[in-house]
Amino acid sequence: MGTKPSVPKITAQDRAILDLKLQRDKLKQYQKKIQIILDREHAIAREHMAAGQKDRAVIALRRRKYQQSMLVKTDTQLENLEQLVSTIEFSLVEVSVFHGLKQGNEVLKQIHKEMNPETVEKLLEETQEAREYQTEISAMLANTLTTDEEEAVQEELEQIQAEVIQEEKGQEVQLPSVPTVQPVISEREPEVTESNHGKVPVLVE
Repeated sequence: MGTKPSVPKITAQDRAILDLKLQRDKLKQYQKKIQIILDREHAIAREHMAAGQKDRAVIALRRRKYQQSMLVKTDTQLENLEQLVSTIEFSLVEVSVFHGLKQGNEVLKQIHKEMNPETVEKLLEETQEAREYQTEISAMLANTLTTDEEEAVQEELEQIQAEVIQEEKGQEVQLPSVPTVQPVISEREPEVTESNHGKVPVLVE
């Protein structure tokens, strides 16, 4: 009987490399899909600013910044894990790698939840349920964003405000100015023409 070919053993390092690749592929898919959500949140912020609802515009922009930061941080974390996996002494960092993979899966689940278009539209709605959701999001994000992220939100808010003001100025109807000088009507002397009955004054136009 012939000997069976040996099956290569899958090591913990191989499994970690595969898991990381799957997570990064999924993250890239989410990045493309969530861009639609980010664009919509920006548009909602503009609508609120145009309506004079600055506080609600801030909520939309904070949620947008939170999602953007989540994507960037997760991508950076996975990139760092890839570097750890590629180290020669993988056994020394194995626990850290698998802990990072577990965290990565949890964050990906959270990102997936953020991709729900219905929750985005609640930022614009006026229903009681929508108001409660807006309050909940505002409270949650108040202690989540970093100082730099909050500054970025305020800068984007100012930019949107300037754009809205510029658009409103462009839409103003330019009425003609009222003349301040009365028009002068020239009076012409009637010319005298001759006829068979004598000279008759005739007004020539």
